[in-house]
Amino acid sequence: MRIYRFIALLFLFLVVWQTDSFSQTKKTREELEREKAEVQARLREFDAILKQTTANKKTSLGELNALTRQFQTQNRLVNTLDREVRLINQEISETEKKISELESQLKELKAEYARMIYSSSKINRGLSIVAFVFSSGNFNQLYMRLKYLKQYSESRKQQAAQIEKLSLELADQRVLLDQKKADKVLVLQEEQKEKAELERLRKSQQGVVNTLSKKERDIQRQIAATKKQQDQLNKMIKQVIEEEIRRAEAEAKKANSTTTKKAGTSMPMTPEAAALSSSFAGNKGKLPWPVETGFVSQNYGTYPHPTLKGITLDSDGIDIRTQPNSNVRTVFDGTVTKITTMPGYGGTVIIKHGEYYTMYSRLKNISVKSGQTVKAKDIIGQVGTTAEGESEVHFQTWKGLQIMDPAAWITSR
Repeated sequence: MRIYRFIALLFLFLVVWQTDSFSQTKKTREELEREKAEVQARLREFDAILKQTTANKKTSLGELNALTRQFQTQNRLVNTLDREVRLINQEISETEKKISELESQLKELKAEYARMIYSSSKINRGLSIVAFVFSSGNFNQLYMRLKYLKQYSESRKQQAAQIEKLSLELADQRVLLDQKKADKVLVLQEEQKEKAELERLRKSQQGVVNTLSKKERDIQRQIAATKKQQDQLNKMIKQVIEEEIRRAEAEAKKANSTTTKKAGTSMPMTPEAAALSSSFAGNKGKLPWPVETGFVSQNYGTYPHPTLKGITLDSDGIDIRTQPNSNVRTVFDGTVTKITTMPGYGGTVIIKHGEYYTMYSRLKNISVKSGQTVKAKDIIGQVGTTAEGESEVHFQTWKGLQIMDPAAWITSR
């Protein structure tokens, strides 16, 4: 009887192991589906924003930046679909292997079942159950035969149940295999469609690159002019922050230094300001975007343009392309410190968050006042639109006089 128990335990182990393996694969598949949905949502956002570009749209560096970001996101979608196809292939292979193992187990169980019946018929020499029992030579033999028949009956029931369960599992796996093969066909079709869209974007991008490559001098002059405007903007921000530091020091001195300086900064802060500063720092990577919808069209820092040779980009903040007339909102609680207009950057708002500052530029309307207290996601104005038909907000983050990468502070998309 040990062989039957061993087979039963082996079968149970395989079912549990395969079920756990499938659940892990399913989880990975769900993660891929979620990632795909997020990327598709981003692409729909791209389309909605770029379709609303005004009729004044021109072949510009901004247009190329937007196309480049769209191409990168589309490529990410294609890669996600490719990973999904590979995963389905793996699932199909595992399912086929499982079917083969189940078929082998079922064959073995049936063979063992047949051997059990044959062995039983040899033991009772073809007699009926009643004749076999009552042909016993003595009471002990009668008892042993009854005990044998009981064990034999239970073993047959167990094996029959195992055979039935295994047969059902095998049928389910064959249905699952057909389903996975159908899923693969659908994903392959989707992948081909998105690859065609990727190729269309690549050609559009290359067309803009070809046009702009002939205007390299104009673009270099444009970048130089933008850099000059950006330097003026940064100079203004530093002046504002320095004035805030001087004011804080004067107030601290007037209050007999009852306020303390926070480690790592020259700005004295009240307990309330220190708490706000600490809260801002604690939300790094979690801050909301300054606009509800949009994508980063230019990153922070100095780096070569990803598609236009000979062009280097330089930015002390990030440019976020969004829909025309979109509301611009503060990313955290704070106080409006400065409202001004800067050449090339239009309406500009600086908000103080303890020792941290955020700046929002290229606003056409401003709906807050200097000294006003604001909460996270409060509307401070509306984004403007350039002569090229591009609606972008320029966003910066500062810690005292130290400029930081804003992308590290807002949520990732």
